[in-house]
Amino acid sequence: MIIDFHTHAFPDTVAAKAIPALAAEGKISAHTTGTIDALIASMDRAGIDISVVCSIATRPSQFEPILAWSKEIRSPRIIPLPSIHPTDTDVVAKLLRLKAEGFSGIKMHPYYQDFFLDEKRLIPLYKTLSETGLFMVVHCGYDIAFPRIRRADPSQILSIHQRFPDLHLITTHFGGWNMWGEVEKYLIGREIYIEISFALPYLSADQAMRMLTRHPSHYLLFGSDSPWEDQRMAIERLQSLNINDELFHRILGQNSEKLLL
Repeated sequence: MIIDFHTHAFPDTVAAKAIPALAAEGKISAHTTGTIDALIASMDRAGIDISVVCSIATRPSQFEPILAWSKEIRSPRIIPLPSIHPTDTDVVAKLLRLKAEGFSGIKMHPYYQDFFLDEKRLIPLYKTLSETGLFMVVHCGYDIAFPRIRRADPSQILSIHQRFPDLHLITTHFGGWNMWGEVEKYLIGREIYIEISFALPYLSADQAMRMLTRHPSHYLLFGSDSPWEDQRMAIERLQSLNINDELFHRILGQNSEKLLL
């Protein structure tokens, strides 16, 4: 089974506006139109069985519409992650509701939601996630579309991991986009989930291999960040590193399957 732990999609009417706007912000090209149908077509081309769709609430009022859409698109092939805004005054109740309604976790983004990973106001969020077993996928490192403010760097990730050891924190972009030297210093070798999307094109093969082989093999997850990276190409990039078959299959799906299914 191949599982892409990091994709994005929008309702059809939203995608038509959101994808061109986001592409312009980041000065990058989209590989799909950003709809669920386009994502599934991409999955079929790449041989991907399941995609995790990450939504981002840019204000508290978006919780309900994102949740409603997540329920609508949920299927054997699509696992949606709702999102909670850090200024929401009802974080605990909303997390308990998501747990009761069968969701696996949430997605948060420090740049689009204007927070720092180690802020004190997030303690109730982290405590409740730890207690419920819900995981949190979070954008880590810099963001290609934003000024280089250190909102979720490897040292902050390590601090959260040490304070909340039961929290399943999924660190995206190989632990911190364009901070990979710090990822090696603070995160590689620790039992912290690292998802590898949108990173291999920017890393040398030597550094990528070093990070993959020195990290606990059960804590590595495949992701593409579709539509910002082509899913089939993302698999081919991982395959080109010539890692051993056991590690390759753990990254491509086995580790994700344990978290999701």
